Amino acid sequence: MIRELTHADFDTVIALGEEVHGSGYMDLAELTAIYHKGIKNGINANFVAIENDQLIGFRLTYAAGQWPQDQWCTVDKWGVAFEDVCYFKSNTIAESARGKGLGGQLLAASKAAVIAQGAKAGVSHLWQQSPNNAAVRYFTKAGGVLIAEHPQRWHQRYMGEEYICVICDHDCHCVACEMLLTF
Repeated sequence: MIRELTHADFDTVIALGEEVHGSGYMDLAELTAIYHKGIKNGINANFVAIENDQLIGFRLTYAAGQWPQDQWCTVDKWGVAFEDVCYFKSNTIAESARGKGLGGQLLAASKAAVIAQGAKAGVSHLWQQSPNNAAVRYFTKAGGVLIAEHPQRWHQRYMGEEYICVICDHDCHCVACEMLLTF
């Protein structure tokens, strides 16, 4: 079942994020801020996947116009104005639930919400080193186009010293694939 993220889900979302992405991936203050950036015109663009009363996945999304542009955004290559683009922040699936199409289902729910909010496109930085490069594969299948690759996007100098990558440990060199999905 796919449903909107609520405050009651926060602790489980944080735990799953750390399990999949690494220690220090997200804390309560950051998740709270992300949650609020995903609500626009009364529409929530953040979703969770539930199976047998267990949270097995989540999609966090910033509404268009409610997130800051940073050095990892190649806006001049998007072909859409920055203020019309949402940000697909994180799509995370528990290892036991992978391969069931949940990433695509969560993206579809978020996409419908941001379109209702008024977005014309969505951008994301996808984890190229995800298991079997699943992140880039599912986003490409949904119509996403590669804009740029950003090595070391999640390095500790940008994420903070408390972040420990599940692949690289304290010296993350994972690549972020900046991809755009136009609606």
